[in-house]
Amino acid sequence: MLSSYRQIFAAPGTLAFSSSGLIARLPISMTGIGIVTMLSQLRGSYGLAGMVASVLALSAAALGPLVSSLVDRHGQRRVTLPATAVTIAAATGLLLAARFGAPDWTLFLFAAGMGVMPSTGSMVRARWAHLYREAPPRLHSAYSFEAVMDEVCFIVGPILSIGLATALFPEAGVLLAGVFLTVGVLLFTAQRRTEPPVHPAAHHEGRWAIASEGLQVLVLTFVATGAIFGSVEVVTVAFAEDQGHTAAASIVLAVYALGSCLAGLVFGTLKLKGSMPGRFLGGVAGMAAAMVPLVVVAQLFSGTAGLVGIGAALFLAGLSISPTLITAMALVERLVPASKITEGMTWTTTGLALGVALGSSAAGWVVDGAGSPAGYWVPLTAAAFAALTALLGLPRLRGGLRPTAVPRGETSLQH
Repeated sequence: MLSSYRQIFAAPGTLAFSSSGLIARLPISMTGIGIVTMLSQLRGSYGLAGMVASVLALSAAALGPLVSSLVDRHGQRRVTLPATAVTIAAATGLLLAARFGAPDWTLFLFAAGMGVMPSTGSMVRARWAHLYREAPPRLHSAYSFEAVMDEVCFIVGPILSIGLATALFPEAGVLLAGVFLTVGVLLFTAQRRTEPPVHPAAHHEGRWAIASEGLQVLVLTFVATGAIFGSVEVVTVAFAEDQGHTAAASIVLAVYALGSCLAGLVFGTLKLKGSMPGRFLGGVAGMAAAMVPLVVVAQLFSGTAGLVGIGAALFLAGLSISPTLITAMALVERLVPASKITEGMTWTTTGLALGVALGSSAAGWVVDGAGSPAGYWVPLTAAAFAALTALLGLPRLRGGLRPTAVPRGETSLQH
């Protein structure tokens, strides 16, 4: 297994841009929950905290593709550094406004400004694509590795953000996220040797990457997939609280991410057969099927047995996540031109972010109205919608693929 990953890091500079990219994207999993934790303590209102975090999510969804489009046109370093500076300035304003009791509208203003945070994960994958576009097996392993790193971010980030905000001072989580972003981006953009070439012609093409019908199918599917993630988190916390073991929710959700991590590591070593659109449909269908045991367990079991059962069901459900996301990123690389790859990948994360917000809200309404066991119908419904979208969109995915490169044994960096 390890040989597949050793091969992708054999090229000079790969370990440096991947590791610095990991640091730079930790804030994605820390900022929203850090804002909620901070404002709930300083302002005493979860409602206000949730709305401010939602404004950040919506701003990132709206501005993220624009920033990534500028990256494709003008280069990673040239765009990422000023975008990071604006993000840090807005985050500083938010921290000061929260600490010194500024009017609520200032919180929303600064949260919106933080939406220009660059999508480092997309830029890391763009570097892998530039490096291994002519070596599909290695590109597959690289995407698999980055999917695992994403899971690591979403396991470690919230723990750090919540833990520091509650143990030290309320602003600690958001503050640390800003430190990670600054340090990570400075280290990442310093890796000039592996930066993909600029595509100034993209500025004159007059079309966004989202004009691709295949990418539209992926993004809509990812909205539903994000709804799965957002609703599972909310419902699991509520279910654990109902059983009198609220703290166990973090362990149960960590098991969910662990399943995805393990699946991603194994998936990256496989020599895959069949079409990518077909594999993507199979992965989404697997996610939908994996939601059924959650509903059954929640209805039949309670107490410790219920939590153990939910944990086991979530571990199995997690096994389908990374393979599906890895395949989706590979599809983006084949659906959009190289001149728009950063923007194209950012659209998928935008879909996920919107879905998380929708899923969290829907799950909260269902839990409040019908109880936590009924809440697991929300991710099941979202998963069914995702599978239906992928099925109906299969012809568009197949029709939009560009020809793949012929695999070759060795590749080297292009300068």
